[in-house]
Amino acid sequence: MEITIISRDHSIGKTPTIKRQAREYDGDVEFILDGDTYLESSNYIERSVQELYQAVGIASVCGTIMPLRDKDREKMLQIPQIEQFMETFPDANLRQKQNFFHISMRKLSNIYRESLYLFLQKFIYKGQMVFFGSVTNPVGCAVAYRRKYVKDLFDQYEPILGDDLTNSEDIFIGFALLKHGYRNVQLNDIYARSQEPEAEKLPAQIYLWSSSFFQSCYYFDDLVRSPLKSFASYLHHKRVEKEHGEQIQQLRKIQEPYRQQFGDKVTQQYGRPMGWVIFVSLIEKTFFPTTLLILVIFKLWWWLGLTIAIETVISVILLTIMNP
Repeated sequence: MEITIISRDHSIGKTPTIKRQAREYDGDVEFILDGDTYLESSNYIERSVQELYQAVGIASVCGTIMPLRDKDREKMLQIPQIEQFMETFPDANLRQKQNFFHISMRKLSNIYRESLYLFLQKFIYKGQMVFFGSVTNPVGCAVAYRRKYVKDLFDQYEPILGDDLTNSEDIFIGFALLKHGYRNVQLNDIYARSQEPEAEKLPAQIYLWSSSFFQSCYYFDDLVRSPLKSFASYLHHKRVEKEHGEQIQQLRKIQEPYRQQFGDKVTQQYGRPMGWVIFVSLIEKTFFPTTLLILVIFKLWWWLGLTIAIETVISVILLTIMNP
């Protein structure tokens, strides 16, 4: 396939690049692949694009993302094309540092992240897909977007925020798509592996993700307040069914799953189903750490230990079920 390489004197950042490619090219799909991410499934792009066009309401599709372990990297380096690249560019060092400290930090990081990703993607996100047909945001290191939807998103928010789309652009983009009534789909049958920061750098990345979630909740407060609009939404649907009941029944025979009205105004008036997930996540991310901090401040060690023990047992049981 023909590949166009754009060389720049300096990095302009991921968000401006996504914006520029959405505006400067006319392709139907904009596929984002980070430089530290390896598509383990050979049909990852094909499967993502195929799913993207199963419904007009699907705005993004990503697969299951897992940590890139040292053994995965060595396996990748044995691919003929990679071997040819290394022969052509012998100065390109594609191997990680192999001293004891760096190996230990990578293993520790990968153990933690593999457990976290299994829990999130095989349990939390899977549940979101079943109930709402969407996750809160795509995993941005390997994701297919509908280019037009991304272009429209930047046209709307660039005049307000410029390129400062919070500390993690994929979370902001995911929230923005949800607010408009689109869906972010995650697939369980394709895999990619992404290089994780070593253990001592994890806190910085966790800060970026967590702060971006809170920033996105602030910018898309209409989405967050969806549960408070549930009664208005219920009355609206009842009124529409009463006025156009027979017509709606006919439409439902051809409507796609999880279909909903598009547009920000709908979100402002009636919220979105996925707003319930974001609202609950906001409460959990706010009050659970606060509760632990209060227990520490007041030296309630028994209750602190019990809380951590219960959380650990539940997590281990779920991980065992999901990854036998």
